[in-house]
Amino acid sequence: MKTVRRLLYRDIVWSVVFVAVAFLSLFFFIDVVDGLDSVAREGNSLARVMLRALLEVPGHFYELFPIAVLIGTIYSMARLAQSSEFTILRTGGLGPGRALALLSVPGIAFAALTFVVGDFVAPATEREAALLKGGGAVHGRGGAWLKERRSSPEGVRNVSAHVGAVTSAGELQGIRIFEFDADGRLLSQVSADRARVLSDGHWLLQKVNLTRWPLPVRATELAQAAALRSQALSELRWPSTLDAAVVAAALLPVQTMSTLELWRYSMHLTDQEQATQRHEIQFWKKALYPLACVVMVALALPFGYLHARAGGVSYKVFGGILLGISFVLLNNVSGHLGLLRQWTPWMVAAAPGLLYLLLSMAAFAWLVRYR
Repeated sequence: MKTVRRLLYRDIVWSVVFVAVAFLSLFFFIDVVDGLDSVAREGNSLARVMLRALLEVPGHFYELFPIAVLIGTIYSMARLAQSSEFTILRTGGLGPGRALALLSVPGIAFAALTFVVGDFVAPATEREAALLKGGGAVHGRGGAWLKERRSSPEGVRNVSAHVGAVTSAGELQGIRIFEFDADGRLLSQVSADRARVLSDGHWLLQKVNLTRWPLPVRATELAQAAALRSQALSELRWPSTLDAAVVAAALLPVQTMSTLELWRYSMHLTDQEQATQRHEIQFWKKALYPLACVVMVALALPFGYLHARAGGVSYKVFGGILLGISFVLLNNVSGHLGLLRQWTPWMVAAAPGLLYLLLSMAAFAWLVRYR
């Protein structure tokens, strides 16, 4: 059995590595070609374009690796079936259950590798790529609005803060803060050029314009300029529960967040009574996506039970490519449908993997019994 494991694992790993390197090389070339336009239009250098494309490689690896596992495993199993090696293993005592157990080991290893890259490597490199694209700052789509509710001696205060950008050093730019009372009446407005989030729960605002309404403001009182108090300050410490991680999560793309960061940001949105459906779906997709490697290995196993006359290796690999593309499409479509229909997030994330796992087990059972 040790010899059988060595034969299968070595063949599968090398096939998966070959397919993954081919995919990553293709996407790296595409990213470089897409970035060449910015060399003339924005004055970027070729080295900068290639660096950004290189930083996006771990993200592509995370997205494409389950497909590479599927195609590589199909190629390996189809080649073993064509050369009758897998048939010899079956006649030598390799039953269906044992074959499924053998292939589950590399599937779990591939899933662990996908999790490590997707949770630790890809978020960091995607964040650096986004900062490199924005010239050292990420602006998001017109900045980001953040909300918080806090208690003060004067009562409950609702705060809406707009942050225009965040730099690579964690500095916030283009800040506007609006403070309301419990009845929704405007109490103060703060605008600042930049700010830093301190560890003691304060924002250190710089170049500040502060406007306060000492009394509740109504529509008939807006014209009374005497009721307003405006100040220009060089610095201002603003108390806030919005830490640096929450601000970065609101501005940076979703792919730059790890599973834990997505969960924390979803909890923050829940505490502030904001919509969480999008980030909850992303959290569950991020948490369950590595398991797609196990599903892909199970989906490839039936190809080892097909006779060589059922088609050459190239036809089976082409079928694997189609299966991989359909899985990616279904995974993306399910996320959008779940967001539109307000479906349960974990069911939306788990549905594509479960569907393809059932498909693989049905095909496997049929081939074992009737072929």
